[in-house]
Amino acid sequence: MTERPCGVEATFRTTSGRVRGRRDSDGITAVLGVPYAAPPFGDRRFRAPQPAPAWDGVRDCTAFGPIAPQSAELPGAPVWRPGDEDILTVNVWVPERADGGALPVFFWIHGGAYTFGSSAQPDFDGAALARAGLAVVSCNYRVGFEGFGQVPGFPDNRGLLDQAAALRWVRENIAAFGGDPGNVTVAGHSSGGGSVACLMAMDQTRGLFRRAIAHSVPSAFFTVELAAAVTGRIAAEAGVAPTADGLLSLRPEALVAASDKTTANCGSDPVTAIHAFDPVIFQPVVDGEVLPVDPLRALASGAAREVDLLVCHTLEEYWFLHAVGAVREVTTEAELADFAASLRLSAHLVDGYRAVMPDAPVLDRYLAIFGDARFGEYTTRLAEQHARAGGRAYLARFARRRGAARPWHTADIPFAFGNLDAVGADFLIGGVPDDHDRALSRRMLRSWADFAATGDPGWPAVTVGATPVKSWAVPGDHLTADDTSARRALWRDVRFDLLRSGQTAGLRAGGDSGA
Repeated sequence: MTERPCGVEATFRTTSGRVRGRRDSDGITAVLGVPYAAPPFGDRRFRAPQPAPAWDGVRDCTAFGPIAPQSAELPGAPVWRPGDEDILTVNVWVPERADGGALPVFFWIHGGAYTFGSSAQPDFDGAALARAGLAVVSCNYRVGFEGFGQVPGFPDNRGLLDQAAALRWVRENIAAFGGDPGNVTVAGHSSGGGSVACLMAMDQTRGLFRRAIAHSVPSAFFTVELAAAVTGRIAAEAGVAPTADGLLSLRPEALVAASDKTTANCGSDPVTAIHAFDPVIFQPVVDGEVLPVDPLRALASGAAREVDLLVCHTLEEYWFLHAVGAVREVTTEAELADFAASLRLSAHLVDGYRAVMPDAPVLDRYLAIFGDARFGEYTTRLAEQHARAGGRAYLARFARRRGAARPWHTADIPFAFGNLDAVGADFLIGGVPDDHDRALSRRMLRSWADFAATGDPGWPAVTVGATPVKSWAVPGDHLTADDTSARRALWRDVRFDLLRSGQTAGLRAGGDSGA
């Protein structure tokens, strides 16, 4: 776990009561585990987040709060234990201010396939960003079934509703910590980046943030039918009916276990065809209420044109997921064809990757296609569609290679946070950082801080006619005036709404087919 801050105590007044944090030797004050909503259990389980109860006296906030129900055990991070309930908390890092001016606010949403993770992971420590002049906030929210499982009669997307509640906490409280509630940037990576995109599409978050940073945004969003099918499978695994009463009868640990078993069984008995290759069984649900439409369509319609957007993805996203055993291995042309069919990708696109990567083994082509389908192309299109609808958008790619270290999923985050020496970061970045890495980290962190403060990360914005790309690399970065790569050309006529409609084809146990 990240070490507790040491040094001088500092107190702040929130709408629920006073809190106590600690200031370190660099002048950064950390206030950790502050409730922004009531524990979402008991009578509040599966419901939208409710206001945090007030407290008397000064609440000690010098350690991270409990994390949401999950089975993951991540390096240096806390684990969830049955009985932990006060999970909806925020953390704040702020620097000492010489001039007393309000600080731009950077609000971080962790990733983890909408299933695991927490704000207490060491690579998400906000001290370095605070030293760059930001008020940094991170939050825990419901993940897995508690946050994204469909329960009849209860709201979908409870994890997104939690994030929206945390943003309302920021609007109401961040001024007490020195932050500017009128200058908030919401940011996230992977499912956290997907959450950022969803928040941009949601009506109830209007006015809660001014800018958005989204790294490696996944293209998967569930239909109501697919969410119901997943619930049916999990309920059957747990031995209950897929009804509100049946699901409420299960303790959180039982739902975690049933969800884990459902995920493990996807290789032989997938909910839909794509789950045989990538068994992520929780996604935001396009329910027409919390999430009116998928984010790409929302941005293309101009729904968030007032929000400045900075997106980034890595060049080899899925090599990481393969390395940690999170995706099925594909090594033959027949398996690759099955995979493409599961995503409704054309044979022309698969042939195109063979032409672009003529000497690559099947596994590498599979990972390249999957990475572009799930993250790279979707992330890039968000920027392009946002710009075409009148918004301001910027695009970056993480291209840093060093020895055997790949520019894979998650490698960019320790660099941008300035946490290259955090527990577990050596695996993410491929070894011990050198001087070139540290210089890259300073550049990436500065771009985040500048964008949060001014809306300009330091390179040209995407326009209707061109897609400039900043490539983060060592020993130096480079800028491409327009993204016209051969791989991107292969995706020109691919529609992501049709790829997602394929998710509902051939549903097993619990839903109807169709989009």
